[in-house]
Amino acid sequence: MKGILGLLKAKTRGGKAAEEGGDSVFFTTAFAGQGVDDAMLVPWEARAVEVGARRMAASRGGKLLQALWSKDKYMAHLDRDAVERMERFFEFAAVALNRDVIRQDEYGNFMVVLLTGTIAVDRVQPWGEHLRLAETRPGDILGEMSLLDSGIRFSACTTLTDCEIAVLSAEAMDDMMTKDPQLAASLVALLARKLSLRLRVVSARLSDSQK
Repeated sequence: MKGILGLLKAKTRGGKAAEEGGDSVFFTTAFAGQGVDDAMLVPWEARAVEVGARRMAASRGGKLLQALWSKDKYMAHLDRDAVERMERFFEFAAVALNRDVIRQDEYGNFMVVLLTGTIAVDRVQPWGEHLRLAETRPGDILGEMSLLDSGIRFSACTTLTDCEIAVLSAEAMDDMMTKDPQLAASLVALLARKLSLRLRVVSARLSDSQK
């Protein structure tokens, strides 16, 4: 945790690593360090228009987020005050069924927390096989890997029902790091733990599919 907090504090001091020629340490500019230009990047604003997302009241979205994370093994480490402070950095939206919130092999700089409904996580394997990795439930987090490492999306996330979601963008993460670095450090650490666990499950699933 101290290492993560130190990195976040460095970001709030002007991103010296980027200025000195290294990779950018800001979420909003890290994609450029990977050779991803603006034309390749799919931000939430563009995806929201494409899928016809409807803005939700922050009061409803915040209550749903608080209730779900309080029951999560990892996210429950964020107390009520922390989640309430975090709510202002999220956007809340309603999305109809059969909409691709995230697409495989694209670059997207946002993550999604499912608040209500069900979202399918599917991957098309290099040899053409369509594999369903999961059907998510409220409280699950999607797309955080690309937000954290500025990499390409590993799978597609499609709504199977009408859904309500919370969206955290790269810009909002940078804003959180500037205004509340301790909160941002806690969130990044918890996301990393949850992501590690999920990758282990997905890896086992992919290995089984090749047998």
